[in-house]
Order: sequence, then C-alpha cells, then structure tokens
Amino acid sequence: MYEAGPCSYESYRQLTKQGYDCIVVAPSLIPKKRGKRIENDRHDAAMLARLYRAGELTPVYVARIEDAAMRDLSRAREDANGAGGSSSRRLCCATDGNGTITASPSGALAHWRWLADIRMPHPAQQITLQEYVDAVRAASERGERFTEQLRQLVSDWRLGPVVEALQALRGVSLVVAVTTVAERGDLRRFDHPRPLMAYLGRVPSEHSSGESTQREAIPKTGNSHARRLLVEAAWSYRLLPWVSRKLRDRQPYLPQQVWEIAWKAQLRLCARYRRLVTQGKQVQVAVTAIARELAAFMWSIARTVSGAT
Repeated sequence: MYEAGPCSYESYRQLTKQGYDCIVVAPSLIPKKRGKRIENDRHDAAMLARLYRAGELTPVYVARIEDAAMRDLSRAREDANGAGGSSSRRLCCATDGNGTITASPSGALAHWRWLADIRMPHPAQQITLQEYVDAVRAASERGERFTEQLRQLVSDWRLGPVVEALQALRGVSLVVAVTTVAERGDLRRFDHPRPLMAYLGRVPSEHSSGESTQREAIPKTGNSHARRLLVEAAWSYRLLPWVSRKLRDRQPYLPQQVWEIAWKAQLRLCARYRRLVTQGKQVQVAVTAIARELAAFMWSIARTVSGAT
C-alpha cells in the first residue's frame, strides 16, 4: 500500500505479483489534517498506515497491462488528430492573411489538389503553405494508421466483445467505443451506472445544508478523454430516432438484446433532448444530460455482453 506516484502502477503490479497486499491511492483523496507542517517519508508512511487500517483510503482502479496498452494507442491517435487540427488552423491563417480563403483540409482528394494549385505571391509564402500542407497530410496519415491498428488489435483484446457491442449505439463508432472502454476499463466493476457517470464527471455537484438541496454545475472531473468522446457521441441524438444502414451494418451479428437496448436508447435520448430544448435549456446543457444517460446505456450493454459470454 502506498501513495500514487509516477511509477505507481508498475510498482503495484510487481508487488501484487509477489503476493503483497497493495493498493494505489490518489493523493487528492487522502484525508489530511490542517496545520500539519511535518512532511517526510516516515511521517507519511505512518499516516498512510493509520488511514489504511481505519478504512479511510480510496483505492484507485489499476488497469491491466493489455488495457493500458490499448489506452496508450487510442491516446496516440488522439494526439495525432490534435496535431493535425493545429496544423490545419495554421494553414488557414497562413493563406487567409494573404488573400486566399481556405477551409480546413477535409481529406478529400479534390481538396488536396486544390491546395496544390494555390500560388502565393512570394516564395517564402509558398514554402510556408507547402510545409503546412505536408504537416496536415502527415498527421492525417498517422491518424489513419492508428485507427487501422485499433481495428486490427481489438479483435484479440479481452474487452473486444464489449467494444463491438457498443457500436450498436448511435454515435458510437469504433474509435469512440475503443477509447471509452480503454479509458474506463472493465465496466463490470461498476455495480450501478451512477458511479460510472460520476467517474466521467457527468453528475452535477451538490451543495446542501439542512433540508435545502442545491444542485450546481457539472464538475468536469474524471477522465477527460472519455468525457469528450461521450459528449461527441451524444450530439447525434439531436435527430429523430433512426437505424441507418451504416449503423446496422457495423455489427450485424450482435445479440438481439443488444440491439433492443440500442433502440431503447434512441427512443429515450432523442425524446429527452427535444423535451429539454422545449423547456428552454441550452443546447450544450441538453447534450450534457444526454451524454450522462448514454453512459448508463453503455453500462447496460457491457453487462449484457459480459453475461452472455
């Protein structure tokens, strides 16, 4: 048992492999006395031992090695896309400032050809344009390679069946499903969807006193990678319920129970979005509420697939 640090997970795995009882503790969740001035290893170790004996320490979930590897791959893809987005914005700024109006490269062949035909008034500007175009193209190709590797490796992953089942949900593609599962780990560790929502930072904070209860804004805590993708998937529920051919062709061999949950999610979430907007809620607030309930449907599908296997 020890405090979380830069080498905490690897140390945890080595200690547990040798048979030691070990947990990883988040420093932000360790109770601390106010006014404490002594900070050294001996005092900290004694304090952690007392808190552990009293049951006051909250352990952190430690992902398996294969789960952490898939998480690293999905984050690498996200970094590649982020670099491509930055290069696209710089490309637009470099051309717009010289009288040429451009849009962010869409990846279409016609768009690349159009960029190649642009002639800038000065050689330095032409070099700048070409360097930015090459940077955007390289980042796009890197992202495609990462996506293809995710597609190939997910079939041998122990959580691969859950990833495939989650794609029955509207707005949940392969990348969204892999990233959310890799960031959250095994969803079966949550006994109820509400702890999962809190883990993603989708539950409103509360400030209550006595008999009065006051709900406050979303704290935006938890895993930012999974939270961002969850909100992106929730935007698709602004439209009417519809099972498109592309959605049905994702995983045609999934159990019927999974498709029933996915269709139930569409009926409920699409109707809830329209109701919230009609009540005067802002679009961002309504989408946040949809993302919170979408996490519950993901949990339900994961439990269904786990029970079937």
